[in-house]
Amino acid sequence: MNDAAQANVFSRTRDMVPLAISVRGLVKHFGDVKAVDGIDLDVPRGMIFAMLGPNGAGKTTLIRVLATLLSPDAGTATIMDHDLAAEPQAVRGSIAMTGQFASLDEDLTGRENLVMLARLWGFAGRRAKERADELLAAFDLSEAAGKQVKSYSGGMRRKLDIAASLIVTPGVLFLDEPTTGLDPKARQGVWRMIRQLAQSGVTILLTTQYLEEADQLAARIAVIDHGRKIAEGTSHELKSTIGSGFLHVALADPARLDEAEALLEARLRNTVQRSAEGARLSIIAGTPKAANEALAALISAGIELADFSMGSPSLDEVFFALTGQPLEDEAEEEHP
Repeated sequence: MNDAAQANVFSRTRDMVPLAISVRGLVKHFGDVKAVDGIDLDVPRGMIFAMLGPNGAGKTTLIRVLATLLSPDAGTATIMDHDLAAEPQAVRGSIAMTGQFASLDEDLTGRENLVMLARLWGFAGRRAKERADELLAAFDLSEAAGKQVKSYSGGMRRKLDIAASLIVTPGVLFLDEPTTGLDPKARQGVWRMIRQLAQSGVTILLTTQYLEEADQLAARIAVIDHGRKIAEGTSHELKSTIGSGFLHVALADPARLDEAEALLEARLRNTVQRSAEGARLSIIAGTPKAANEALAALISAGIELADFSMGSPSLDEVFFALTGQPLEDEAEEEHP
């Protein structure tokens, strides 16, 4: 199925499935800076939708506007059929939000935090304790329920923080970079939990600067840069926009990276992208013949390869193709 056909399928599906989030021309200024610059967005109910982009791209600002924490300067939005401007209270009753940093009382235990929040939501004493225990069990935190949060690992804190946002099951859950700072094992645990929430019918709008996270979790991905949506589609659709003929090489001697980069660019007349750790080079080769000739040139120059392959681009390479810069080089401070 070509890209146009896939887009048509999504369009028809979107028309059939009710939308959890619909955004048109949303704008948010901070002085002379447009943190959100005319974004359109449609998220069907029950979908995990990721917004991918660097710090400062406008992802968090957009989430805060949709969560009614900031007022938009222009544009419209509906959340679970409630108008953002006209029905802010109804919107708040339909959503939950977990930010980049845990909002927990570290001197209380995990259970005490959840019971306190349940009471604030209006649960009676016994029911508040029952709801706390339900969530602790669901997030594999029962054994740590009686421990102070200050003793929790980073992964446990994130799980408890997300559990706290689900005291009342929302129609839409906003997750703003939920795995920032977590080790790989803890990140995998949060990913499992996010998938389970989506399977239960919760719509999830996820912001992330981790390319693998968007690739693993999201049914659709919007790429955000400098306040604008510059691309949207499935992971496959986004990758296919820049072709499949990518040559990936890893060098045995990292000291020759600059030489290899210059040789590849001269041979293939495209721009090389280095991996975040700098040990891997990727470039559009176009055809297997061109890739083979480039590899032969590296070998002729005495540059030993540790590994090489040819295939589809990664999301990192998609971002580089769309913006001209790798994701980690784009970082800047997000507006409050």
